[in-house]
Amino acid sequence: MAAELKEPLLSRKPTSIGNLREISYHASGSGRPPFQGVDVLGLKKRGQSIRSWIRVDSSGNSGVIEVDKFTMMRRCDLPARDLRLLDPLFVYPSTILGREKAIVVNLEQIRCIITADEVLLLNSLDSYVLHYVVELQRRLRTTNPTDEWQSEDAASTRRGSSRNFDSTSPDYLPFEFKALEVALEAACTFLDSQASELEIEAYPLLDELTSKISTLNLERVRRLKSRLVALTRRVQKVRDEIEQLMDDDGDMAEMYLTEKKRRMEMSFYGEQSLLGIRSNDGAASISAPVSPVSSPLGSRKLEKAFSISRSRHESMRSSDSATESIEELEMLLEAYFVVIDSTLNKLTSLKEYIEDTEDFINIQLDNVRNQLIQFELLLTTATFVVAIFGVVAGIFGMNFEISFFQVPNAFQWVLIVTGVSGLIIFGAFVLFFKYKRLMPLWRRREVG
Repeated sequence: MAAELKEPLLSRKPTSIGNLREISYHASGSGRPPFQGVDVLGLKKRGQSIRSWIRVDSSGNSGVIEVDKFTMMRRCDLPARDLRLLDPLFVYPSTILGREKAIVVNLEQIRCIITADEVLLLNSLDSYVLHYVVELQRRLRTTNPTDEWQSEDAASTRRGSSRNFDSTSPDYLPFEFKALEVALEAACTFLDSQASELEIEAYPLLDELTSKISTLNLERVRRLKSRLVALTRRVQKVRDEIEQLMDDDGDMAEMYLTEKKRRMEMSFYGEQSLLGIRSNDGAASISAPVSPVSSPLGSRKLEKAFSISRSRHESMRSSDSATESIEELEMLLEAYFVVIDSTLNKLTSLKEYIEDTEDFINIQLDNVRNQLIQFELLLTTATFVVAIFGVVAGIFGMNFEISFFQVPNAFQWVLIVTGVSGLIIFGAFVLFFKYKRLMPLWRRREVG
């Protein structure tokens, strides 16, 4: 029977592949192939490709695993759109997402999935990714007395102790918060280092531009401003993401994976104990005196009462622990919010300095332009004065006889009178320009 079922199932696979090829290359009603130039099978294989991931567990041990996309989705209980944020082929802004069993982190070069027991990073040779793995291992392997106490008293936790010592200790952070802290530190350090490098390069270049305005310096400042705008956008996105998490208590509570896992384990042990009570014949007699005839009913009442009390107890504990975890995570996010905000202020100051430099350069250019306009005005006035000589020369160049031509030294007198008249007219124009304040720069020089 199994062989008969296996044979038709196996025979369907090549048939479906063949049909897919026929569909991909079959001409549509317009005569053109519907997927011309598109390898449908290649796209399908690409979506199911196996990728290499770096795995770091809660003990600090690391290893490389190779899993496909669907296996990773089932392993971390994540939708496909969340894994798309980690794809290096796509460029997405910085994002921190809290899900039921994982935290999806996309901060600059750090793209990872954080669960309650492990961290999964895309295998990369980037120095920041390797530094993240090394730093996370170092912090996880650091001996912590609270962690030792937690491992020794794990059994008492499973039995239903109301609060762990690790939850109330101010120095203790759950595994997912440690991994998130290292990721935030790596991203903030990377952005701050880029901002510092840009700042070191920018100030000398801007000072050089103020002293010497040239095409080369302007082009360098333009490239610098483009880098500054791109870096500011990235820093602003990280800052907004952290601020959004701090403003939403629900998102912060969703990121407390260790607490949720502990609740699930306690619920599982509670169910196991309930099943043990139900299987025990004398459980009903211990809880309340009932008649043997009504023992199934008493067992159901006991189960209902136990579930109600357990749900109330769990709700009270979850509300208290959620409040504490939110405060714990909020302090962690606030610390790195201050760091990234300081980086953003540094970039904002640099942007303001560039804008001030641009304003200063525009003022200088306007000053030169005004000087050129004033010089053009003087040249126009001088041209008008010289035109007077042309008028006089045109008048005396007429072909007629007058007695003035016979006067000795008449030509010299004409030149003297015309020159003095031109100078008087030119001086009158200059005084008029100063009176109308058309030459403020000359006026300032005279005052100085």
